[in-house]
Amino acid sequence: MKYSRSKEINHLIGDLVKAGWEYSRGTRHGKLKAPSNKHTLTVPISPSDYRAFLNFRRDVRQCGIGW
Repeated sequence: MKYSRSKEINHLIGDLVKAGWEYSRGTRHGKLKAPSNKHTLTVPISPSDYRAFLNFRRDVRQCGIGW
């Protein structure tokens, strides 16, 4: 399944889904829900910012998972 047009974000989400996270797709953004503490992250489907992957990875780390 393709989660985002960014291959880095797509790969990271694929790893997170394999680790037990839940992904649901919306019209403009996807939602990623953490398994343990139920944090919800917004996933950009077509990110335009060159720092989008770094920002998304930071948000995942702030959920307390340690990716």
